[in-house]
Amino acid sequence: MIRLADSDQDITRCIPVMQQLRPHIPAVDFLSRIRRQMQQGYRLAVLERDGRVVALAGFRLAENLAWGRFLYVDDLITDETQRSTGAGKALFDWLVDYAHQHGCQALHLDSGVQRFDAHRFYLREGMHIAGHHFTLSLMK
Repeated sequence: MIRLADSDQDITRCIPVMQQLRPHIPAVDFLSRIRRQMQQGYRLAVLERDGRVVALAGFRLAENLAWGRFLYVDDLITDETQRSTGAGKALFDWLVDYAHQHGCQALHLDSGVQRFDAHRFYLREGMHIAGHHFTLSLMK
C-alpha cells in the first residue's frame, strides 16, 4: 500500500530507509527537517509491506517557466533488502499517476552521478537524461 506520511510517527518510521539515501542526516534531525520542508510543499509517499516501510519518495509540486507544472522528486529510495521486488516500480508509477492527477506536464528528478543502478531504473521507466545539474557550495 502506498500513502502519504503525515503523522510524526509515520515520518519517523521512514528514517531507516531514508538514511540509505541520505546518510548525512542524523536521525535526531530527520523529523524537524521533513516538517520544515512540508511547510514548503514537500510530501512523503511511503510504500509499506507487512507493516514495514520498504520504499519512499519525497516530492513536491511546482511550476516554472522552463517546465510548466511538474512534480519534482527530491528523494526516491527502495530499502536495499527490497530491491528488484517491484517496490520501486510501484512507487514510481504512483508518482506518475499523482503527477497526472495534479495537472503536471512532467516529472523531474536529479540523481547523483555515482548512482548507476538508479539511472538504469529511471531509463527503464522511460525517463531520459535532459541536462546537467551544476552546484556551487556556499558553505565555508
